[in-house]
Amino acid sequence: MTTEKMLSRVKDGVGYITFNNPEKHNAVSIEMWDALEQILDGFRSSQDIRVIVLNGAGGKAFVSGADISKFDKERSSKEAVLSYNKRTQKVYENLETFPKPTIAMIDGYCIGGGLNLAVCCDIRICSEKSKFAMPAAKLSLGYPFSSIKRLFDVMGPGMAKHFMFTAEKISASEALACGLVQKLVSEDSIDSYVKDYALNIANNAPLTIKAMKQIGIEISKNSDERDLLLCEKLASACFDSEDYKEGRKAFMEKRKPNFQGL
Repeated sequence: MTTEKMLSRVKDGVGYITFNNPEKHNAVSIEMWDALEQILDGFRSSQDIRVIVLNGAGGKAFVSGADISKFDKERSSKEAVLSYNKRTQKVYENLETFPKPTIAMIDGYCIGGGLNLAVCCDIRICSEKSKFAMPAAKLSLGYPFSSIKRLFDVMGPGMAKHFMFTAEKISASEALACGLVQKLVSEDSIDSYVKDYALNIANNAPLTIKAMKQIGIEISKNSDERDLLLCEKLASACFDSEDYKEGRKAFMEKRKPNFQGL
């Protein structure tokens, strides 16, 4: 699927989603949120995609947050704010619970709604020039429980509070130190690094990745909401698969396994 502001493509088992609004540092409008959800729905059902990568066009930003120029239209009243928040939260939850691994490739600014989007991904990889901020306190914006919890879970309570209360930008190295990102690479190498990283995941056993992803989702739930039987079923399916036989055989033959997800 391709739209003016949201682009998508698939190559070698990796689905790529690009926020394409570089003149506004990839600020997101409600139309872009809608397009993102449509792309995710298509990627969810595709058997050809094993991992997805989200990035921003233009080389200056991943996503710089909501498009403030659209606020008068999209968030000018209490009812409009509630509707907008409900819409975006649905997209965040869709991404957070996506059944395949998700990678945010951050090359530049990652701010506000863009940060919320990034922390919904499983892995965040950034370039050295990247900057991160949650400027809500400078705009009198409110964020819901789920968004604040994700920041606490990823950054730790102390750093998350510093980040939110001061609304200050932090550097790529600070983001790495607090766990906001998992890998920090040079600006020149980030494209090739993320490509190789995603291909590595795509070439691993898809049933194992599927089980690990879903079990991770269950871990994040309250203990009384976890589907432990599903976790057991997914783990058992790995051992019952043809891929398990292929993995053992490839190991003994000292070659790269060819996993089929069967």
